[in-house]
Amino acid sequence: MQRYDIIIIGTGAGGGTLAYALAPTGKNILLIERGEYIPKEKANWNPKQVYIEALYRTEERWYDDKNNQFQPTQYHRVGGSTKVYGAALLRMRQEDFHEMQHYEGISPAWCLNYQDFEPYYTEAEKIYKVHGVRGEDPTEPATNCEYPFPPIPHAPRIQQVADKLSKQGLYPFSLPMGIDRDSKNPLNGSCIRCDTCDGYPCLLGAKADAQTCCVEPALKYPNITLVTGAKCEKLITDASGKTITGVETVIAGETVTFSADIVVVSCGAVNSAALLLNSANDKHPNGLANSSGLVGRNLMKHNTTKLYAISKTPNDSVFQKTLAVNDFYLGSPDDKYPLGHVHLMGEHKWEMMRPDFPKFIPNQLLKIMAQHSVDWWAQSEDLPELNNRVTVANGKIQVKYRPNNLEAHRRLKQKFKEYLQRAGFPLILEVPMPLKVVNHQLGTCRFGTDVTTSVLDVNCRAHDVDNLYVVDASFFPSSTAINPTLTIVANALRVAEHLQRI
Repeated sequence: MQRYDIIIIGTGAGGGTLAYALAPTGKNILLIERGEYIPKEKANWNPKQVYIEALYRTEERWYDDKNNQFQPTQYHRVGGSTKVYGAALLRMRQEDFHEMQHYEGISPAWCLNYQDFEPYYTEAEKIYKVHGVRGEDPTEPATNCEYPFPPIPHAPRIQQVADKLSKQGLYPFSLPMGIDRDSKNPLNGSCIRCDTCDGYPCLLGAKADAQTCCVEPALKYPNITLVTGAKCEKLITDASGKTITGVETVIAGETVTFSADIVVVSCGAVNSAALLLNSANDKHPNGLANSSGLVGRNLMKHNTTKLYAISKTPNDSVFQKTLAVNDFYLGSPDDKYPLGHVHLMGEHKWEMMRPDFPKFIPNQLLKIMAQHSVDWWAQSEDLPELNNRVTVANGKIQVKYRPNNLEAHRRLKQKFKEYLQRAGFPLILEVPMPLKVVNHQLGTCRFGTDVTTSVLDVNCRAHDVDNLYVVDASFFPSSTAINPTLTIVANALRVAEHLQRI
């Protein structure tokens, strides 16, 4: 049995960042990745292959509460789902860390506050090359530092939209984005501001993903080992159940067992919970680290809707994803409870729109729509709910999820659509995101100080198992309405600092 100081299972925003932060310590670290590298090839920028054929998506199938099979928007690759994410990297709002009343319930307080995360947010923005500008966002949390890079300039059509929203009293702001670009000296960065960033792998390595920013720099250290094509099936404990003694892994059809002083699970909220549940034994009959009964429960994924805002004016933007609106994040004069967050998506080509519309709508019409659309992502907080959960039976992952806090999302969409209509967009098409869209899966192993109401302690160590940590979005007690990636990265840096001290 091969033994290491630390084993990290997963190379996404959590696991990849953790490896990066721990690499200089000299600790002997094994990175286990279920998938392989995404090859740099022309298909990276092909919308038909990426969106319609789902070229890089996992072959794994999950099941809903009615036992219907579906293919999730999961990417088992080096770098995890950050290889195809939209690179919007925002800090949680200060208020997000506190208990908050919503239209349909309460989001719980975190056991830490914004100030506890703030220095790690600052470091995360540097590592992931975040571009932005302070002072534009009316809900921006406090910080003493500027963004590492200036904001990405708006395309002319997007600037027109921003101006029209501003004239109506809104405060549209530059969306914080993680890309390798120097706006003053473009030749110094690899980003060419193309139209295949959001939702695509980057052929140039210009997107600030976990592979590029963290895994590759970590692998330059001789103490870091990466194994790909390796699926972890089970975590094995000693007779007491308090210590993991083996990580049972299938590589090329053969079972290999690794061991380490510390084991970190960073597989994403669904797969991390599934791994713990699948590791049940005599001491943990309901799944590893599950004395609270909460492993797999409280699954969140945000209430999300695409808004295609269509006008007579063509949208010739190339790099479109530069603008966001948070005016309704904490409510409004007409809404006493929070509504959510809105930001631009990358420019949607007709092939990207094809899965969103019925087959009877001809491709030619979609092409016209795409040419005249400014594409938005409306996102609201969903609340932790015990019955929204991940279960495992005979190796089959079942995801039971019923959306909640939909009134807030309805109000957010309606309010923002009214502003868009006054800005010159008479036709706005809504496309709600189905269960399979799990880009923001959260909350299945929440952290906290009470062993009866949480799975992990404040440092993301399992209450029940001394050498087990979970470092991905599983630890979120609430979903907030902000994209979770920067918080996942910041938390990984925070946990890395803790691991260096033990």
